[in-house]
Amino acid sequence: MTKKERFRNIIAWFEQNMPIAESELHHSNAYELLVAVILSAQCTDKRVNMVTPRLFHDFPTPEALAGASAELILDYIRSVSYPNNKAKHLIKMAQQLVNDYQSEIPSEPEELQKLAGVGRKTANVVASVIYNKPAMAVDTHVFRISERLGLTTNSKNPYQTEIELVKYIPAQLIPKAHHWLILHGRYVCIARKPKCEICGLSPYCRHVELQNKKGGNPL
Repeated sequence: MTKKERFRNIIAWFEQNMPIAESELHHSNAYELLVAVILSAQCTDKRVNMVTPRLFHDFPTPEALAGASAELILDYIRSVSYPNNKAKHLIKMAQQLVNDYQSEIPSEPEELQKLAGVGRKTANVVASVIYNKPAMAVDTHVFRISERLGLTTNSKNPYQTEIELVKYIPAQLIPKAHHWLILHGRYVCIARKPKCEICGLSPYCRHVELQNKKGGNPL
C-alpha cells in the first residue's frame, strides 16, 4: 500500500465513521479555548475541564485575567501540571492580548505564538478550532498515531509529523483531521495496548501489517 493510498483509505474511514470530531476542552469562545489549551500542556483535558469553570467565571475576559496576580490564579489551577509556570504565562498572555491585540485573539498561528505560554501546537489548535485554519496541531497522540498507522515514517519531532500530514491531508479537512487522530489515539489506538481487535483502521494500519509479517496477530 502506498502512502497516498493509506492516507486516502484512512481519511475515508474517518469521514464515514467519525463525521463529527471536536475538541474535548470545554470552551465557549476563543479566549476560553486559548486558556484551556495553555493549561492542557502535559495535562489531561479531563483535569483542565475540572478547573476552568471557576476560572472562566471569575476571569471571563482578557482584561479580567490581565489584572490578576499569578498567586491568585495559582489557587484556581493548582491541580494541573506545572501550575506555577502556567499561572505566570496566563497573566502575561492576557496582558499581551489587552496591550497588543485589543483583547482579540489572533487568527494566525504566527501571531498566536508571540503570546506567553503559546507554542506551535497551542497556536495551531486555536487557529484551526476557532478560525478553521488548515493548521495541524501535533500533540503526543497525533505524533504517536501518525507513526503507528504509517501516515508518517520515522518522524523525529512534532514539526516533521506536521509537515508530512499537511502534505497529504486536504486543507479543508486538516482542522477535523487533528481531532480524528487525537480521539482515535485517546480511545482506540492507546499507547501501551492498542485495541486492534475493534479498530476499523486495521486494514490500512502499518502496525498491523508489520505484526502480520512477523507472524504475530494483533487482532
